[in-house]
Amino acid sequence: MAQNQIRHAGNRDGGNGANGYNGNGEKRAPGRPRSEESRQSILRSTLKLLKREGGFADLSIEAIAADAGVGKTTVYRWWPTKAALVADAFSASADVELQFPDTGNLFNDMSLQMRRLIRIFRSDRGKIVAALLAGGQSDEELIEAFRERFLWPRRRKAYQTLQRGIDRGELPGDSDLNLILDALYGPIYMRFLIRHAKLEENFADEICELVLKGFDTSTTGRKRKELTEG
Repeated sequence: MAQNQIRHAGNRDGGNGANGYNGNGEKRAPGRPRSEESRQSILRSTLKLLKREGGFADLSIEAIAADAGVGKTTVYRWWPTKAALVADAFSASADVELQFPDTGNLFNDMSLQMRRLIRIFRSDRGKIVAALLAGGQSDEELIEAFRERFLWPRRRKAYQTLQRGIDRGELPGDSDLNLILDALYGPIYMRFLIRHAKLEENFADEICELVLKGFDTSTTGRKRKELTEG
């Protein structure tokens, strides 16, 4: 077992919102609670305005609240700072796509997830990541929120995926999993930020070949099949 460990990282309707009644004591119509609808609206407005305004510094809680149709106090009820809100908005938009699959093969699991990350970086949401990282150079609160709310949760999942590889014999038991993760994801962020070379989805396969094939001596590794994700 590898010993290396990674870092672990009100309702507008009033007091009766949680029990199915609105603030006037009337039964609320069936469906998603109004507070959750407001929260989702705030997340969507944050992403929309961040793309439109072009950067973190120009984005305001007032503008987000107005676009979402809520008051500022509603925004601050869930997020203590603008940095936390922006990081959560991006993380929520990518959560489903960036889940780690369990195909029974480490190479495939990592490469598929890395391909999805590259796909996001190449989309309009890549501009949001660039804005977060650029703003974080002068705003420690922003980069800390990005680490805690986006990077660390996914790094923990990646760690678990590598641990499955150890359990299947695809990695040595004493592997430095933090080092492996840095080697896998570092090149993607480098190409995304520096833009010295194209960032294509098949780059994920190339990285995995370089980083993982030296470890992979298992039967499942030798029988690895070509990826065919739709």
